[in-house]
Amino acid sequence: MSRATWNLIVVLALFSSFVIAQTSPAPPPPIITLDEAIRRAQQNSVEFGAARTANGTANASITIARSAILPNVKGEAQYLYTQGTGTPSTAFPGGTPIFIANNAVHEYIGQANVHQDLSLALAYDYRRTQADARVAKARLEIAKRGLAVVVVRRFYGLAVAQRKLATSQSAREEAQHFLKVSEELEAGGEVAHSDVIKAQIEANDKQRAFQEAELAVENARLDLALLLFKDFNQNFSIADDLSTPTPLPTMDELAVQARKSNPDLAAALAARQSADYEVRSARSEYLPALGFDYWYGLDSTRVGWRIDGIRNVGYAAAATLTVPVWNWGATHAHVQQAELARRQAQLELTTAQKTLLAQIQSLYAEARVSLSELDSLRQSAALTADSLRLTEARYRGGEATVLEVVDAQNTLTLSRNAYDDGELRYRVALANLQTLTGTLNP
Repeated sequence: MSRATWNLIVVLALFSSFVIAQTSPAPPPPIITLDEAIRRAQQNSVEFGAARTANGTANASITIARSAILPNVKGEAQYLYTQGTGTPSTAFPGGTPIFIANNAVHEYIGQANVHQDLSLALAYDYRRTQADARVAKARLEIAKRGLAVVVVRRFYGLAVAQRKLATSQSAREEAQHFLKVSEELEAGGEVAHSDVIKAQIEANDKQRAFQEAELAVENARLDLALLLFKDFNQNFSIADDLSTPTPLPTMDELAVQARKSNPDLAAALAARQSADYEVRSARSEYLPALGFDYWYGLDSTRVGWRIDGIRNVGYAAAATLTVPVWNWGATHAHVQQAELARRQAQLELTTAQKTLLAQIQSLYAEARVSLSELDSLRQSAALTADSLRLTEARYRGGEATVLEVVDAQNTLTLSRNAYDDGELRYRVALANLQTLTGTLNP
């Protein structure tokens, strides 16, 4: 095969793939459910990521604090040189050292060291880091549930905006239809020209309202897209399950769940425990501390396992008792700081308990009222649709005025939008209750 033939085949293959790419239909946008939206938001939220980082850091602090109360092993190798007199002796083959900083002119050290600190302060610090980790975990849960509320609000906010856009489009078409009806009746001498003017004004209003509804959908889509995607992507649609029935648990069930799994209460309780361990750690500074070291290895003027038939490696041990005597009141001040922090933590715990009870009653009342209003709003939307149909029929028969028709049109739009807002209100109320209990799935 000649080179020219091969080049022609390559060009034809590239052209064919280009034609296929241009003619093949674009993939449909993904349909995102509420659960997937929450999962995507958790991956992209800066605030939730910060809480997750803080939780991971707190868990790592537990390992660090635990290592302080457990024996630590390390190895060291050193060569120490000290200026000598230059006169060898039996004890100092390299000469007697002039300075007393080291044991010989040439000193070689290679040994392992086991170190252990025994102190109540270290034990209490370890317990405190465990409590701090529980605080971080509770705050991560707070961030998770708070983010879920934001996603629910924006997710169903987009759904409501799309519904209002459909309502606005229907209202615009109805207004244009009524304008044609009024023009036909005016041509037949059945109504005055003022009716046509009023119908035209109403059609113009509905056109502007439709444009505003389109803008609201675009803004709602942007707000949700900022939570869901790492890049700037608006090519998606949502699964509108706003009308799916979601039952409301009883008040007693919610109260029990909130006491068991409320993250604000858990964070306040863990913070109170952390402050208590801090007080104990500060008070333990009045007590002595014990340290223990064990060395095994080489510390000699020559390197070797055996030198002149004598084993050149060995071990040494040391125990140190540190007794606090005087530090200008620093320990007392530390204890005072810890006790002040503990009183503040206790106050925050008490406030969290009271706030939880108040929030349960308030948010439950909001959810209960918004749920009870849904049936009324649904009925009103259906009745206003019948009212508009009957009013237009009466207008055709000369029994109703143009103002009555316009009023019926506006009432239908308002009632439909009110019903959609009512469903959004109930879903957000459920999401807010979920921040207290963690068990609802809005």
